[in-house]
Amino acid sequence: MRDERLKYLAANIKAERIRKNIKQDDLAYLVKVSPRTISQIEQVRQTPSAFIVYDIANALNIPLDDLYKSVPKNRE
Repeated sequence: MRDERLKYLAANIKAERIRKNIKQDDLAYLVKVSPRTISQIEQVRQTPSAFIVYDIANALNIPLDDLYKSVPKNRE
């Protein structure tokens, strides 16, 4: 279930970044991480910390909740 939820989070991050017309390199600069980190998060190859997700939401100028929309709840 964990990987499934990360897919939703990653898709939401990518969709919001594209909607805002921001390149991965630019988002990485705003969040103070490497472009590779943003790429790996969006490809579900890296699990972002809560702080990184918070920083991504701030960089995209959206509420944190927007990045978690449609992420299934853990039912375990």
